[in-house]
Amino acid sequence: MPPARTDIDETDLALLRLLSADARISRRQLATQLGVSAPTVGERLGRLEAAGVIQAYSAQIGWEAIGYGVQVYLSISAADGCDVAEIMRQLWTVAEVEAISVVTGRLDLLARLRVRDQRHLRALLMDRVWQIPGVRTTETMISMAEMPPKPFAAGLLADLAGGHAPVQLARAQAGQGTRPRRPRKGP
Repeated sequence: MPPARTDIDETDLALLRLLSADARISRRQLATQLGVSAPTVGERLGRLEAAGVIQAYSAQIGWEAIGYGVQVYLSISAADGCDVAEIMRQLWTVAEVEAISVVTGRLDLLARLRVRDQRHLRALLMDRVWQIPGVRTTETMISMAEMPPKPFAAGLLADLAGGHAPVQLARAQAGQGTRPRRPRKGP
């Protein structure tokens, strides 16, 4: 069951945009930039965390710098009658697995991995992945080039703040109407 939708207002969106740009920003700095008190920031952060809107604060790792520069996509098809959830649980125990998704189409799972090199990948496939009961076939795709990480959260949050339906609904439900606030004049 998907989590319940949480209504957020313009201040929440601004808070999320600031955090997505710098997760290490202090509450005092957030308060200053938002034009609210630090306790207000703390209350909003607590509410957003409790609602599952903010799920973690993290650092982006430069994997190349620590020797794990090869990104691999691995498609997996399960044997008929096998428990796909169990295959997922087994895959999740592999340290090099970064993400797993159940997908539609002719495949069952798509996993993203980080490895040192082709030798490391071969050993990982032979010793771990292909030993998982129920794995019928795999297809390995090695990333040849990547774009730098996109500021996805900031872009989508800015789009939401631009007046799209979910935010307008949240404003209307909060009795704030749908008229955008005027920007504060700064020093």
